[in-house]
Amino acid sequence: MRESTGISEQGEQTIQDFIYVLNTLGNLNPKTLKEYASDLKHFISWFEKADHPEEDVEVIFRVEEVAVSTLIRYRDYAQKVMKLKPATINRRLITLKRFFEWAMSESRILRDPSKPIKLIPEERVSPRQMTDKEEAALLSAAKSGGSYRDHTILIVMLNTGLRTMELCNLAPGDIQIGTHSAQLIVRSGKLNKQREVPLNDTCRFALEKYLESLPPDSQYLFPSEKTGDRLTERALRHLIQKYVKASLLEGISAHDLRHRFGYVMVENTPLHRLAQIMGHDNLNTTMIYVKAMRADSKLEVEKTALE
Repeated sequence: MRESTGISEQGEQTIQDFIYVLNTLGNLNPKTLKEYASDLKHFISWFEKADHPEEDVEVIFRVEEVAVSTLIRYRDYAQKVMKLKPATINRRLITLKRFFEWAMSESRILRDPSKPIKLIPEERVSPRQMTDKEEAALLSAAKSGGSYRDHTILIVMLNTGLRTMELCNLAPGDIQIGTHSAQLIVRSGKLNKQREVPLNDTCRFALEKYLESLPPDSQYLFPSEKTGDRLTERALRHLIQKYVKASLLEGISAHDLRHRFGYVMVENTPLHRLAQIMGHDNLNTTMIYVKAMRADSKLEVEKTALE
């Protein structure tokens, strides 16, 4: 029997069991859990319909019936038929790898069919680099046309490299300003990992002034101006786009502010230290800034040689 969601009751129950265990472990935020559930539902729907087009009877998902060849067909289907981007396919494959790892731990299967499955190679493109002029224009737009909260948000993002989720979750107590140093504590980073991010003078002075006007009972450092509750990531992205348009800039996203910090810092910060500050689990992620800077230097040398 099919659920209203379009997959069998067996498939729906399997998803619920998997997500329940992940939620119990407590190392994933609600957004990530939702993505896991969506990815698994997509696979089960494909298994029950697209992978059995000639079946006369209703196909019910059973985890023990999934083989290595099944996952290869699914990967090919996503790539060649649905024409999904490698990043999307790889995210779904990673979800499945974690799912089958769980199924093994629950003794639902004897062998993990996902182990031999390789991800699709991705062509890594260097993130967009904001220029000094673009940063100045963005800050100017917020200073002249927005609230001091908005202006401070942009200063913090540009000078700490926080992710949108991390900034929205900041509490006033996460800002620690001493006589000779200042830092902020990210308590809900990626995979719920906590880290300390140093504050430069620009960021420190802006936050000191901002904190003076923040209500003492405020739960969040940057609460919503409408509700006083947590500023949502969607609202934060909308806020940034408002000032991007006001400053007549194009192609700048909220994440580009984080990349701006990475590009500026990589010039004078050891790679492992920058990885710690930005909350990267893998140094290869931090290396994208190094590679981009090297490519720019090489281009400048080539231009000089041609002059």
